[in-house]
Amino acid sequence: MTIYDISKMAGVSIATVSRVLNGNTNVTPKTKKKVLDIIEQSGYTPNAFARGLGLNSMNTIGILCADSSDLYLAKAIYHIERNLRAGGYNSILCCTGYDLENKKNSLNLIISQKVDSVIMVGSSFIESRDADNQYIRDAASQVPIMLLNADFDCPNVYCTLCDDFKAMQEVTLNLIDSGIQDILYLYNSKSYSGMKKLTGCQSAFLMRDLPLDKKYQQLFSGSRDDIDGVCRFLNQLREKGLSFRAVICAEDMLAIAAVKYARMNRLEIPADLSVIGYNNSLLTICSEPELTSVDNRLESICQQLVKTLIDTLGGNEMPQKTIFSGELVKRGTTAF
Repeated sequence: MTIYDISKMAGVSIATVSRVLNGNTNVTPKTKKKVLDIIEQSGYTPNAFARGLGLNSMNTIGILCADSSDLYLAKAIYHIERNLRAGGYNSILCCTGYDLENKKNSLNLIISQKVDSVIMVGSSFIESRDADNQYIRDAASQVPIMLLNADFDCPNVYCTLCDDFKAMQEVTLNLIDSGIQDILYLYNSKSYSGMKKLTGCQSAFLMRDLPLDKKYQQLFSGSRDDIDGVCRFLNQLREKGLSFRAVICAEDMLAIAAVKYARMNRLEIPADLSVIGYNNSLLTICSEPELTSVDNRLESICQQLVKTLIDTLGGNEMPQKTIFSGELVKRGTTAF
């Protein structure tokens, strides 16, 4: 029996069960009796480490990350760990890679360390085939699961994310309305977030009654930090006759490569080629000219995620989904 089973049998939230077990007075006598009766009938005994219940807590949070060398993920881990420390929690970090079996094994390993909760950093932990996400559901029956920049509907799973679809839609509309229609969309991931950005870009064309040409939606499947490889990829597209006046990139690393491609081909930025990145990372001010990029509010998202986690462990009712809006930060690689 788990706290999830008790909440399901009682028809109340996991947070309500937690409040009853914690002796929190913010529960009606009727609800309290119902939960306690079910606990007695089922023979449920809270785990000695009281995962996620705040009882004799280990004050330790597990963090899963696919790749800590990724600029976005590394910055997210920094913000999360800083906020956890401020809240009195320690953390254990495990880098999983992108293989599903490794993700499953890493999640089981982290939970075996008696953590109070697990934070999964990045949308790559959500698989496109729903059955492959059962490992998250299984984990959520034991501890609260916090997802950063991913959306997954499951009891005891809390999602904090940026609206990547809307942000990318608005970016594309800005370019179209400035008079540029031959726009290349360049991406390097089919993760939940990656596909939201892609469909956001596509929707902008449909909103302006413009045709969708898949030649202008290109997936770079090489290494995530292979800037020269992206340059070669863009050159190959050009040699095949694909002409574009702007490149919208799913992340800043791709956009930096697009700027380098423009320099190699003596294209003036933004007169001949506009470039827009995503994440508003440190790379944006390392570029010449400085890079226009979408700020996906990473610091605010991480702060809210940790607040949701700590309040949930304290037995408070918290929203299972918190969505932030992205903001376009205009710099020298665009003229609008």
